[in-house]
Amino acid sequence: MDCLFCKIAKKEIPAEIVYEDENAVAFKDIKPKAPVHFLIVPRKHIHSVDHIEAEDRCLIGDLILAAQKIAREQKINGYRIQINVGRVGGQLIDHLHLHLLSGKNEI
Repeated sequence: MDCLFCKIAKKEIPAEIVYEDENAVAFKDIKPKAPVHFLIVPRKHIHSVDHIEAEDRCLIGDLILAAQKIAREQKINGYRIQINVGRVGGQLIDHLHLHLLSGKNEI
């Protein structure tokens, strides 16, 4: 598989990692849309929200809890979590990921 986010999760490609656990890796977005912009990706390759299976429900919860933990560790006071689905929805990489954004939105 030639997935950019899978390679980052396996540390085959460098990234500025801010958090990792057995289920997820989070790193700074290289083209941030806000002063704080992290991407949280599951280690398991899931193409998008449209490809989540019932067996992934705990993993999705773990991603949200990872966002909460990152926000606390980074002392972020107020943030939003965004998931884009498909090209029309703004998804550029075909691997499920959450955007954790804080600060003024530049979009």
